[in-house]
Amino acid sequence: MSSHHFVKEQQEPAVFILAVKGISFETVAPLLEWSPTLLVAQEAVEVVLSWGIKIDVVLGTLDFQKENRHLLEEQYPLRFLTVLTRTILEEGIHYLLASQHKGVHLVGFDHQKHQELEAFTQKLDLTVVDGDWKYYPVKGRKFTKWFAPTEIRLLAIENQPVEVSNSEGPLLFPVCYLTQLEVPEGISNFSSTGIFWIGEQVRD
Repeated sequence: MSSHHFVKEQQEPAVFILAVKGISFETVAPLLEWSPTLLVAQEAVEVVLSWGIKIDVVLGTLDFQKENRHLLEEQYPLRFLTVLTRTILEEGIHYLLASQHKGVHLVGFDHQKHQELEAFTQKLDLTVVDGDWKYYPVKGRKFTKWFAPTEIRLLAIENQPVEVSNSEGPLLFPVCYLTQLEVPEGISNFSSTGIFWIGEQVRD
């Protein structure tokens, strides 16, 4: 294994495509710039192959593997992961942790199910790409970032208080599951009582 391959495998965030509805290749392409490990759920394989990109791991049933053994040669080296007792998401996360990945972009994951990811947020750096929005968790309860004038989304459990402070002053409010917020150009500071997610629209 070359040192370059080692860096790729261990440090570069993997890309895990769970679904492709509402997802375009243009959205995924920037995530593939440094040739990360690419995991694909069986339902998304056909579309991902049509994009002409190399798949490293396919997650699916034994029946799917038997019907698509040709992929082992066409996408060599390719690994099949059999999904039995775990969900496809759980199986993929387990594989990434076992192979010592530090982070992953979850493509096609429903942002409304963000609470299902909380068990994994302390183990991996997660980003969710759902449609033309990307979401990332704030695990330390406080977060600071510079934004261009834009609209963001905040995800948290119902009525979790979030405070946002920027050039327009401080604002404290309960998150109503998903709250959309206009932020001005400049630094915005966020704080809350527990984990929450910030969503930004993917720009072309």
